[in-house]
Amino acid sequence: MDAKELIARRVAREVRPGSLVNLGIGLPSMVANFVPAGLGVFFQAENGVIGLGARPPEGMEDRHLTDAGGGFVTAVPGAASIDSAMSFGLIRGGHLDMTVLGGLQVDEAGHLANWKVPGKMVPGMGGAMDLVTGAARVIVAMQHAAKGQSKIVPKLTLPLTALRRVDLIVTDLAVIEPTDAGLVLREHAPGVSLDDIIAATEATLIIQGDVPEMMLI
Repeated sequence: MDAKELIARRVAREVRPGSLVNLGIGLPSMVANFVPAGLGVFFQAENGVIGLGARPPEGMEDRHLTDAGGGFVTAVPGAASIDSAMSFGLIRGGHLDMTVLGGLQVDEAGHLANWKVPGKMVPGMGGAMDLVTGAARVIVAMQHAAKGQSKIVPKLTLPLTALRRVDLIVTDLAVIEPTDAGLVLREHAPGVSLDDIIAATEATLIIQGDVPEMMLI
């Protein structure tokens, strides 16, 4: 499997039965493909859908049914279409059990940067700031490095998304938990050694005892 699928499959293990979960644009949206049916999970997108399903088979796309990034999705039984005010009311009101977001950087304090690269055009900041602040649990799903540069850094060099510390980072190399003490390495990806992870990470990692291998759905 490729790196994005590995990340999405590992994040899917974090989704709890009966929860309301927001999936961000891009890689995070893949998580819906790997959550087992029957868990009673409702995926939410800030463009106004509750009850997102997996991507439809080719030829079965409905242009009226998309996620926040414009990607085609399906709807599960009981799904609802809501307006933007209601959607952000759920987010800002603390009603989301979890959000899964992409990231540009996460630092040793667990702070996320994911909405802007200075000097590059962006269509808008989206809902990331509200999601990181309002969701009960925040998981960052991203590749460990980009263009040879670590995305897990001592201190952010890109604009901060929110002051709140994220709860978990899942990459193609590792699962890392930000804590009061720093970034704790919880799991390594299949076929990836601890030396590989340390070499690919600019930030300092806390390694406590034996680090288990990721379990994937």
